[in-house]
This record gives sequence, structure tokens and C-alpha cells, in this order.
Amino acid sequence: MKIYTIIAGVNGAGKSSLTGVLRTEITNLGKIIDVDKMIVKCGGNVIEGGKKSIELIDECLEKEVCFTQETTLSGHRTLKTVKKAIDKGYYIRLYYVGLNTVEESIARIENRVKKGGHDIPDSDVQRRFDKRFEDLLAVLQYCDEATFYDNENGFVAVAEYKNGEILPIGNLKPEWLVKLLEYME
Repeated sequence: MKIYTIIAGVNGAGKSSLTGVLRTEITNLGKIIDVDKMIVKCGGNVIEGGKKSIELIDECLEKEVCFTQETTLSGHRTLKTVKKAIDKGYYIRLYYVGLNTVEESIARIENRVKKGGHDIPDSDVQRRFDKRFEDLLAVLQYCDEATFYDNENGFVAVAEYKNGEILPIGNLKPEWLVKLLEYME
């Protein structure tokens, strides 16, 4: 089966860390496309890194192989990729990492920068955080399955998407999940 896996969340949520965890648990992630790593490979050039990532995604779709993309879901590119993948018979799987506040996102990014990682302007983080649910729901409706993780203290699965509904798992209901469920109503 051809699978397109999307690992999504706001900037600083822990997408790359979750990818590392999933690599040990799932064997069909295929080619992993991380725009942030591609930007670093392109000497910090955001435009060039983005173009290279799109080329890799298009190559995977053309070859009809499994692949995984890390994304904030901002913009329309992921939605276009989802629709192309569906046309080619892909199974669409989403793992979403949530955080409660934009301040938490910014603090995590600042910590990453201190360790030599890349920075993201606070205004970009704020804009993406404000639209996170809208962007998520635009893609979610096309997913065959989705799992939602809270990353307050490590990755805890808090909900899953089944039959068009987000269903909480267990007793932990982080603030961002409650807000997402309210947003959907």
C-alpha cells in the first residue's frame, strides 16, 4: 500500500522529534522530507530548501512510493499534495502535535536556536499558530486516519480521527485539544 504520512504541528511543536519516535515504531514511513533540514542543507536559503523539498515530494508521487512530510500545514502546498496523492491511490495518514500557547512555540524555537538550530520570526509563528485549526481541518477531511499528540512532557496520544470525528483518548485533554474540538462545532 502507498502511504503519504503527514507529521504536522505549529513551529516548535516537536515534529522532527515525533518523526524520530515514529521511525522506531513504523516501518512504512518511506522517504522522510523535512523542509527544515533541507533549508539547512541549502545553506539557510528558505526558498531553495522549499523548492528542493517540493521536488522530493513530486518525485515520490511520480514513483508512487511511501513518503513522509513534516509540515506546519500553513499555505496550500500540503493540501495540493494530499489531493495529488489521493488521485494516485495513496492512503493518507496524519500525526498532529499540539501545543497550548504561541509562547510555548516561541520558547521551544529559541531553545533550538541556542543549540544551533534554525530560527523562525515570531510574526510567522504567531500567524501560523492563529490559523492552526483552520489549516488542520482543511487537510484532515482528506485523511484516512489521524492521531493527535500532546507534547507538554513527551508525546502522549490524546485523540484520534475516525469516521469524520476527532475522538479523545484517555483522560488527558490538553487545552489545545479542547479548543480544537470547540472550533469544529
